Amino acid sequence: MLLRTPEQTSMLLWASLLVLAAPVSGPLAAVPKSMISLQPPWTTVFHGERVNLTCNGFHFYAPEKIKWYRLYSGRQRPSETQGNTLEVRDSGQYICQAPGSLPSNPVRLLFSTASFILQAPHSVFEGDQLILRCRKRGREKLTTVRYFWNRKVISDSNKSLDLLISQASLNNSGCYQCTGSLENNRVLRTSLANIRIQELFPRPKLKVTDSQPTEGNSVNLSCKTQLPLERSDTRLRFVFFRDHGVILSNWGASPELQVTAIWREDSGSYWCGAMTSGIHKRSLPLQIDVQRIPVSGVFLETQPQGDPVVEGEILVLVCSVAEGTGNTTFSWHREDTRESLGQKSQRSQRAELEIAVIRESHAGGYYCTADNGYGLIQSEAVNVSVRSTPGKRRGLVAAGTTGGTFSVLLAVALLFYCWYQRKLGDGSLGDTTRRPLTLGPGVSFHPMCPAPVELQQLYGNVHPKERDLVYSQIQIIQPGEQGEGNTFRTSLEDQHASILYSEVKTQLQDDSAGKVGSKDEDIMENYKDVLLM
Repeated sequence: MLLRTPEQTSMLLWASLLVLAAPVSGPLAAVPKSMISLQPPWTTVFHGERVNLTCNGFHFYAPEKIKWYRLYSGRQRPSETQGNTLEVRDSGQYICQAPGSLPSNPVRLLFSTASFILQAPHSVFEGDQLILRCRKRGREKLTTVRYFWNRKVISDSNKSLDLLISQASLNNSGCYQCTGSLENNRVLRTSLANIRIQELFPRPKLKVTDSQPTEGNSVNLSCKTQLPLERSDTRLRFVFFRDHGVILSNWGASPELQVTAIWREDSGSYWCGAMTSGIHKRSLPLQIDVQRIPVSGVFLETQPQGDPVVEGEILVLVCSVAEGTGNTTFSWHREDTRESLGQKSQRSQRAELEIAVIRESHAGGYYCTADNGYGLIQSEAVNVSVRSTPGKRRGLVAAGTTGGTFSVLLAVALLFYCWYQRKLGDGSLGDTTRRPLTLGPGVSFHPMCPAPVELQQLYGNVHPKERDLVYSQIQIIQPGEQGEGNTFRTSLEDQHASILYSEVKTQLQDDSAGKVGSKDEDIMENYKDVLLM
């Protein structure tokens, strides 16, 4: 059996307490840790003075007992207090443990017998105010105080005995010392005090759910850091940004950021930052490479589908891809000419091209292509057939501008009316379809018919006895120079002649050249498919 001295036993116990007081991770990290605060806040005081230690735990109630441990000269002395405050007068390291909490970090106190000391606080974090104080025991007063940092003078004053650093940083850690001059020019010097400024929070680390995400997927960014227990109530703010100064979020309380849809152009280096009370730290860069899926399965379909498209309807060409992410460029083409009918670039797997009014000339094969940066992929051709609308024909436009249906009917009615007026004056049609009309004695035209209507033969291969197209132009001849027999000039070169109609049809039988039917409807049948020019 191995026997240990009381000193060895105390040292082992003290070592076990120090292990428990060290930072932990894993399941134990969820257990809160006790903390010690000092009043006054100095770790070095004169011998004979008192310091009150307060133990703070996560769950603490005043009636509960607090365990205290003191190590000095190799001896460990446990004690208990009914409350959470312990008054001490002896040098040593102190640890406390509140119920339901882990032991605290040790606090080293020195009750000095020297006549001149440098006082420093127990715990200083970056961003905190650091105050150092030179104190002399006795009645003699100091005339000048000088502070040194790593053996360099940093302050020389005859007014203040304190050194104030308003916002401490990690660079302020080091060895401090002060000297004091008395009225008799005597100089006092303190011992060196090693002061370590504690880090308020470590450099944040950026984490991402996927460093090589596929386009269109969501990505979660996390800015990880940790506050010490003594500063657990400190409020941190976070920011996320990408290279080239692209800010992804403003400063906010959340250490998380969700990118709902990430794209290839979002690839790059990402950072996050954490800040509080002037302390600003940035993470190391994290590279995110967004993967793009090339387009495949390009397919063209038409709407409506199946049967031939009726002339005059709307035809929609729909180009789609089975796979493919990112910005895709769609293009539509005719198979025979390979000419481009249109192009669209959008972040979609489907695009449409609309032909507003389909014509017979639109019949033929069509195909589309798609490309998202990995090469152009072509669809198979789709044949489009066009069916003309039954009972409708398009007239031949000879000159001028084609009018509407109302203008055509009005022109036919006017033509019939003028002819009927001539009939009343002449008594018969005669050969009016072949020669200019002449005015008989006492015969005048109605005011609505300013001049005789002459039908000019346009095509030489058309004969008057045929039932198809006879005349392709109808002209109104303005009164010109009169010849013999009061006949108006009818030359096509007459500058007053104007073309009004084209494509006039006749339904007259071969034996009706010099006759006119008795009914108006028979006469109206003589003119069909008349276009006003």
